[in-house]
Amino acid sequence: MMGHAHAATGQGVHDLKADKKHPARPAKPHGKPAAQSSDTTSQNNNEEMLVHADRIKSAVYQSPTNTPLNVTQPTFVMSKHYIENNLPATSNYDTVAAIAPSVMSISPNGPGLSESANLVMRGFSDGQYDVTFDGIPIAQTNDNTHHSTSYYAAHDLGQVEVDAGPGDATTVGFATFGGRIGINSKDPRKKMGAEAYASAGSWNTYNYGAEFDTGEIKGTHGGRLFADVEGTTSGGYVSYAAQRRANYMMKYIQPLGNRTTLTLSGMYNHVDQHAPPGATREQIARYGSEYGLSNDPTKQNYEGYNRDSIQTDLEYIGINSDLGAGWTIENKAYTFAYFHQPGDSGKDVNGTLANGTAYGATDVPGTRMKMDYRAWGDVLKIRKKFSIVDFQSGVWVDHQSNGRIQYNLDWTLGGKPVPNSAKAITRQMHDQNLSIQPFIQADVHITKALTFSAGFKYASFERDLEATVNQTTKKPLNYSQTYTAPLPSFSLHYMITPKWSSYIQVARGFLAPSLTYFYVGNPSDNQVSPERTWNYQIGTSYQDRRWSVGGDFYYIDFSNMIGSRLIGQNTQYYNMGSVRYYGAEVQGTFYVGKGISLFANASYNQARLNSDNSWVPNAPDATAAGGIIYNNRNFYASLIDKWVGSRFGDSSNTQGMTPFNSLDLSLGYTTGHVIGPMNHVKFKLNITNLLNSHSINYFNGYASDGKTALYFTQPGLGAFGSISVPFDIGH
Repeated sequence: MMGHAHAATGQGVHDLKADKKHPARPAKPHGKPAAQSSDTTSQNNNEEMLVHADRIKSAVYQSPTNTPLNVTQPTFVMSKHYIENNLPATSNYDTVAAIAPSVMSISPNGPGLSESANLVMRGFSDGQYDVTFDGIPIAQTNDNTHHSTSYYAAHDLGQVEVDAGPGDATTVGFATFGGRIGINSKDPRKKMGAEAYASAGSWNTYNYGAEFDTGEIKGTHGGRLFADVEGTTSGGYVSYAAQRRANYMMKYIQPLGNRTTLTLSGMYNHVDQHAPPGATREQIARYGSEYGLSNDPTKQNYEGYNRDSIQTDLEYIGINSDLGAGWTIENKAYTFAYFHQPGDSGKDVNGTLANGTAYGATDVPGTRMKMDYRAWGDVLKIRKKFSIVDFQSGVWVDHQSNGRIQYNLDWTLGGKPVPNSAKAITRQMHDQNLSIQPFIQADVHITKALTFSAGFKYASFERDLEATVNQTTKKPLNYSQTYTAPLPSFSLHYMITPKWSSYIQVARGFLAPSLTYFYVGNPSDNQVSPERTWNYQIGTSYQDRRWSVGGDFYYIDFSNMIGSRLIGQNTQYYNMGSVRYYGAEVQGTFYVGKGISLFANASYNQARLNSDNSWVPNAPDATAAGGIIYNNRNFYASLIDKWVGSRFGDSSNTQGMTPFNSLDLSLGYTTGHVIGPMNHVKFKLNITNLLNSHSINYFNGYASDGKTALYFTQPGLGAFGSISVPFDIGH
């Protein structure tokens, strides 16, 4: 049973054989790999009903992070149980992942109340690792980064998984280089029901929504659907950095006979936000840690001049089928879109640039940006079992098309272009990307407890740019380049006992080159190949009713870091040298008894350039978390602290950042039957940053003068109360 409770969905997971002596893990339906199964884990369903007391009273169930027994690389799984009970309703995936070892998340406006400034894993910043939604890689077309407020809402999450490694050959994406954050949506319930939910809290934050589950629809042979509508409004911790968000989610699962499952899913998200820009140390000292934007229309940081309106949608059709004779197939066809219209800003928000435009010496200068892109893609995986060998092969194909324009304007004159001609345009570009990654893998079950896996993936990434006005150079450019990389992977997994496993991994990671390398006069002068890593990792996991423990050591050789040099008036990019990442991670939960669990995790991390031993920016030297959890009958309580160690905010190592921590308290109570169909009403209180720390914790770059540093601080203490009212409609 416990194996079902925590089955991983990671890409570094294999379908290891099991028998009575070595029950390595439960078999997956139709031989589907865990990462792509239609029911992402049994946690998703178990959380939809009252679970048995013996399951609640276990370390695996209560642990904020679990390392499953079947993984072949360091993996930390945050379950639906953890998300629902420990985090405010406004949280995003970055808020969830923050609890994992080696992870640092920066949320300057409060939990989920602005885009994450950065989510760092082992020193790899956003853009250097993949983010997947139900197994689908999603990323910005220009630099592989992500927008944490533009995807699934917390209420629709099934689990979040941190894969600290490039995975095996079946792991596809734009940046397997640094690992993966895997977000899985929950599944529809098998019983008809509805839920209304709402929360209110600090900084005038309100969250509200409603969900309906059809249960198994008569005449469909088990088809079931859920639809969820959610809204959020908040003033935010940072001054005048308000956010308004609406999210719509639908998922339908339809069995087609006994061996095939069809999944349809759609998500639409709209967010209007006034993004906090950061502030100087002098501004923080003078106006307070919450200083960011203002209500003064004569200043460049006026809230009305700094606004983003973003619409996103993600849809997919998935099919999983057992074809018989050891053959299985799974396929997901998807589309994803991101429309950023407009993206308004002052010319130099909180910097030193004085007002003044061509139209007036005191007029407020600014910029307006519009961007839209859509991706179409498909992930195909075919499996075949031959005796002691499981073969997998498949291909991922993804095409992205992106249009962008930005121009200077005069806010005092209502947004009039400066000058009033095409010369106001600072970029007008259309770029396209084509990713193709075929792969093959063999999992050889040497014994019933020992599995050796070897795989090979070939990554091809084509980038094409057609620019009337190229960014940085301001000149036309038509240019295309294709980058390729062979990516082998090897792993060894051993079930020492039915409750204790170990693994060794050697794998190659890949990072698609940024569009930035095209922002030069002649991109062909750039001697750039895809950035790649060799990952060497060894780890172990142990799980029983009392304990859930995992640990690992890692060494990552990053051999071709890309740098830049100025040749005359032209910037050229080249592979400058190597970086080494190494460290250790450990996590564990001990179930004491009577509903009480003790939790802790920690990491030691090094991320340094080999040339001069300097630190990689935003790479903490250590992280730690710990706390106590109580979950008994109708009550839930937790007190958990996350600490992040020292780091530098810039590549020159001049912006030193001191350690910081956040102590969070969660209290919850779930009623029994109330009246009629109303059942198990849940009340919850989340207090974030209980010690009300306002430490400067992130360097957000320089103002336009290249000298004035901007920073974020921790948001102060936040309190959020919530209620959810479920209705049991089905029979």
